[in-house]
Amino acid sequence: MRLQQQLEQIMEQAIQNGEVAGVNLLVKKYGHEALYCESGFADLESQIPIRRDTIFRLYSMSKPITAAAAMILLERGEIDLFQPVSDFLPSFSDMQMEQNGISVACTQPILLFDLLRMTSGLVYPEPGSIAGHQAEDAYQTLLSRLNTDQELTTRQFADLLAEGVLAFEPGSTFHYGTSADVLAAVIEVVTAKRFGDFLEEEFLKPLEMKDTGFWVPEENRHRLAKVYEAVESGNHRTQHLYTGNHLGILNNMDHRPAYESGGAGLVSTLDDYMNFAEMLLNEGTFHGRQILKPATVRYMTQAQLTDTQQPGLFSLNGLTGYSYGNLMRVCKKPSQSGLITCEGEYGWDGWLGPYFENFPKERMTILIGMQKKDAGTWQLSRKLRNILVSRLG
Repeated sequence: MRLQQQLEQIMEQAIQNGEVAGVNLLVKKYGHEALYCESGFADLESQIPIRRDTIFRLYSMSKPITAAAAMILLERGEIDLFQPVSDFLPSFSDMQMEQNGISVACTQPILLFDLLRMTSGLVYPEPGSIAGHQAEDAYQTLLSRLNTDQELTTRQFADLLAEGVLAFEPGSTFHYGTSADVLAAVIEVVTAKRFGDFLEEEFLKPLEMKDTGFWVPEENRHRLAKVYEAVESGNHRTQHLYTGNHLGILNNMDHRPAYESGGAGLVSTLDDYMNFAEMLLNEGTFHGRQILKPATVRYMTQAQLTDTQQPGLFSLNGLTGYSYGNLMRVCKKPSQSGLITCEGEYGWDGWLGPYFENFPKERMTILIGMQKKDAGTWQLSRKLRNILVSRLG
């Protein structure tokens, strides 16, 4: 069976099973397009098919771009990763951490390095911990002020997070959380610019990412995919429209938000994000223009957790064989992975299922687009990439 036919068959089966409304996929290898395929709908109600120019909410696939923004400041000597976050955001001075159900003083500050490795102690809302409950309270405050003239800014939300306790001593282990959002606030302080403006100047414009940003202008909003969630109905699974504002991100993307989330806020298309991915594969170069230095890109894409931090990563499903650094997973031991993969592979995904992976030795990029609630790296993504890596890797 031809590769494209096999992929489209898998995609169509997932749509027929009610697992997802629509999905598309773009692969480049050695700088040339290897294939593009699409199936299903970006808007079920209006019967608008998913297309190559469909705009997706990236959620956590925003994180690698935020890491790259920090790398620019690092190579310019504007930050040192061993600086405490409190050097830039004084609200992070004298932090408390959770220990045996009570709050105690931290003995170590949060470093910028911790934000990039998710070893800060900052967590997303989660049950069962003081830190998780306080993160939930912070997000509820953020959500309550959306669509008002008092929306929280990127810096204000970071300061609100600083009012909570940390889940653990900074630097001691890995835990996925709000580190990238605090990093965006740090970047605003260092550059004296809004995070979105800095990204526009340093990445989005030079990388020709014309459909990438923190909101979607009215003339392009018809290309913004709707979000769906799979709902069981008897013996059938159907797709229901989801309109919630998750993690403080406006679902309808109808105006530039005050809060420009470094961890979850961007929208993009497969072609736009491919320009960013190719820049990394080309050691920082895009169409002859040097965006990042080669040594910077090598550092960004090879970082890893220490042996004591590494066990925390394995609490995330499917990351055996991987390490983590600079807001991305990095494959270190392919033989331990449950995926067909290659050493040095790196990338990340998003809450709604968009998926990014670079394979530097194979000179290959895989991008998947979808908008499925609570997806992340789920079964369909794993199936598609296993087929691709086995055939093209």
